[in-house]
Amino acid sequence: MSVEFNHTIVHSRDNRESARFFAELLDLEISGEWGPFVAVTLANGVTLDFATVPAESITPQHYAFLVSEEVFDAAYARIKERGIEHFADPFRRQPGAINHNDGGRGVYFMDPAGHAMELITVPYGGWPAA
Repeated sequence: MSVEFNHTIVHSRDNRESARFFAELLDLEISGEWGPFVAVTLANGVTLDFATVPAESITPQHYAFLVSEEVFDAAYARIKERGIEHFADPFRRQPGAINHNDGGRGVYFMDPAGHAMELITVPYGGWPAA
């Protein structure tokens, strides 16, 4: 069997709030709840399993998502509509903007638990030559 990434646990102050934030922003569905987890399934079958943990136990992580141009447009419109602070760079030096790295578009923002989220339309280094 080949190796595939299946799921990860995302620590949150409130698992439902964080799952809903992510799902609504990217027009996804909450795909299930079991035990302490609220899951959101991505197009490739990977799930983000949001778990409520004490705030002092949350270590901020970085999550990057490769999205289509259409998904980027819709998500970025929601980011602006909701007044979500966002940046063109991971160092937060270019507020209120997007980047055009590798010939695509990208944006950085924080989720409710303080995780750095990134949306990109082209993978780092660009698309492989055909």
